[in-house]
Amino acid sequence: MAPQLVMPLIMAPILVFAVWRRVRRTFGPQPIQRKQMMFRIGFFALAGVLIAATGVLNPRLLEGLLGGVVAGAALGLLGLKLTRFERNAAGADVYIPNPWIGGLLTVLLVGRLIWRFTVLGTAAGAAAAPTAPQFGNSPLTLLVFGLMIGYYIAYYAGLLVHHRRFEQAQAASAPSIGGN
Repeated sequence: MAPQLVMPLIMAPILVFAVWRRVRRTFGPQPIQRKQMMFRIGFFALAGVLIAATGVLNPRLLEGLLGGVVAGAALGLLGLKLTRFERNAAGADVYIPNPWIGGLLTVLLVGRLIWRFTVLGTAAGAAAAPTAPQFGNSPLTLLVFGLMIGYYIAYYAGLLVHHRRFEQAQAASAPSIGGN
């Protein structure tokens, strides 16, 4: 087996699981989980910094990543605007994300990963190729990763802010018990 295919073969099941979880979180009411959202913000910020550090040597890669982060943040703000907040039957706070934005991002990510794995597979199989391309050595791939990073940082941060406002609005509209 070609050494450059080992990492994609290891990553494929992890990516399938991640996409499945992502699609599941795109539809229907989702519980507000503040600690998980804060962890995800930190995780995506760290991932962005690490990917940007690898792009320092190649400005085109860094441009792709930064362009994706900016576009993703704008998309995250749009997604936040289209998100609804409610309380479920058990009284827990939930949010209902816009399925179109989540679906679009999922299709973009999966499509780009399939394309990139295909390119890597054909380059590894070609005997005349002096050096095979690396997985993250494409500005377009980093643009898609940047979209995801920017979207989730903006979206989860916005969810936390809007949830706080939703809680305050719910508390203000609740009838007070007892009299003062």
